[in-house]
Amino acid sequence: MQRVAIIGASGYTGVELARILCNHPEFELTAATSRQYAGKALSEVFPNLLGKTDLICENLTINELCERADLFFAAVPHKTAMDLVPQLLQEGKKVVDLSADYRLRDVAVYEEWYQEHSSPEFIAEAVYGLPELYREQIQKARLTANPGCYPTSIVLGLAPLLRNGLIAPASIIADSKSGTTGAGRAANVGTLFCEVHDGFRAYKVGGIHRHLPEIEQELSALQGEDINISFTPHLLPIARGILSTCYASLTSDLSEESIRKLYRDMYDREPFIRLLPQGSFPATQHVRGSNFCDIGFTIDHRTGRIIIVTAIDNIVKGAAGQAVHNMNLMCNIEETTGLEGAPFFP
Repeated sequence: MQRVAIIGASGYTGVELARILCNHPEFELTAATSRQYAGKALSEVFPNLLGKTDLICENLTINELCERADLFFAAVPHKTAMDLVPQLLQEGKKVVDLSADYRLRDVAVYEEWYQEHSSPEFIAEAVYGLPELYREQIQKARLTANPGCYPTSIVLGLAPLLRNGLIAPASIIADSKSGTTGAGRAANVGTLFCEVHDGFRAYKVGGIHRHLPEIEQELSALQGEDINISFTPHLLPIARGILSTCYASLTSDLSEESIRKLYRDMYDREPFIRLLPQGSFPATQHVRGSNFCDIGFTIDHRTGRIIIVTAIDNIVKGAAGQAVHNMNLMCNIEETTGLEGAPFFP
């Protein structure tokens, strides 16, 4: 059994990682850190893990951590990760970082949207952890930057179109809706039950959400030129899930079946992409608890636009599940291991 640890186990991503790893046949969860809950059993903090793990949350030094595991999930906030990850790498460990600290390839862009970077020398080494696009690089990586949840849902939906030059980049609009777990577990008035129940609202409107440069970075890489898009996130009154609807103008008069073939060519061998039948569209309740990304699309012939809809679970495919997928690839085991379960329903 290979040893793995979660640094920052007290959030929604941390508990989702623990849930998946407790059932993973190739890895043993050997440490879970939390300053807030140090000394408490992980199953006391998260009763859903009762009987699945007897780990105690600890506040460990780097040296103590390095004695416990060979691969680490850094499920900590931005800035915290950039100070922690280099020390783990210098000790010969592998890291899947779930913050944004190593996702953006341009240090100046990162510092514009986040803060000063204390370990920019590791950015060039980090591999962007979207397996459908970067599988071979992830397999050789010691540092994988796990993608954000919104970028995962948008990039996977648009990738076949951009790779084949089928849409006008300047026409792309991404309209995304997320469950409240995307805001994290810390107390926040904006995500209290009474604030979100029976309501629906946009936020970070006007190109100011921090996932935007990440989305544009990956779309630009697919297109081969710089892309700017319109992106508006919304908060849904549900716990988990992201539904993204993307609009773009087609550059040629192609049939839906021709475009479907391009999606099949790119994704048919991808274990966690499900292309829905013609006329069917994804729903968040059909991917809950799973590492799937469901994709459906149609052509609006009246406007010459294609409409792509994707659904993911934001804390599985959008975070913890994708991180485990990356871990499997980095450690040269079957990539679907520990992630084969069907979605929850209802």
